[in-house]
Formats: sequence, structure tokens, C-alpha cells
Amino acid sequence: MKILVAVLFTVVTAFAAEGPEKAVLGALETWKTALLKGDAAGLRRVYHEDLAYTHSNGATQTRAEAIAAQSSPTGVYKGVAMREMEVRVYGNVATLRYKLDLTHFAGDVAHLHEVMVWMKTAEGWQMLVRHATRLPQAEAPKP
Repeated sequence: MKILVAVLFTVVTAFAAEGPEKAVLGALETWKTALLKGDAAGLRRVYHEDLAYTHSNGATQTRAEAIAAQSSPTGVYKGVAMREMEVRVYGNVATLRYKLDLTHFAGDVAHLHEVMVWMKTAEGWQMLVRHATRLPQAEAPKP
């Protein structure tokens, strides 16, 4: 009986650990879809009102500025490819670290390292911070 309880506890713990990470990744997918469509309403749902959205050139946008830029015809991205994703959940806060190949509207591709901070709110998981840094040429994927 003790073994059955131990196994059951391990299984329940494993599923519980997956839950928040899956929810954060679901919110990230919502963000990617909204970003690729230039969907202002979708971005508004996933961006926290205190968002700090920092680009690889050092420019930082507020929530309103990011939504306006990313929903304009020249702000819509053509591709968002993430790799080497690392997700950590700490209660109501989650961090994501990954490498990103971002295809801009004009067709150029930026190879970035990004860090995001998401927070669980009454509306669900929302992005609070996004910070991007260009990858050194040696780390960029080879064509």
C-alpha cells in the first residue's frame, strides 16, 4: 500500500509540475499567433499593463507602444522560430529563456537571445518583461 501511495504521489506531482509550464507555453503560443497576425486584441490579452518590451537595439516600449507597432502593417512579423527553450515557473511568475529567429516584415531575419517574464493574473498568464539581445554571429544558425 505504501508503494502504491508513493507511486500515486509521484505521478500527481509530475502532472502538477507540467501544468503551469504548459499554461505559460500556451500563452506564449497565443502571443506568437497574435504577433504573426498583427492582432492588437490578442496582444492586448497577453501583454500586462506594466509591460516593458525591450528590443535588441535597446529601445523599450510600453504595452500601448508595442501593440501599436506590432499591429501596424509594417510591424507584423513573418516568422517566429524559437529554439533551446527553458521555462521556469515560480508560483505566479515564470521566466522563459530561448534563442529566436525572427523574420521581420521586410524579410530580414534577426537572430536573438530573449528573456521573458510572465505573470499569472486574473486574465491568465501575461507578459510582463521581454528583453532581446542579438546573438553573436557564431551562434546564429547557418543557412
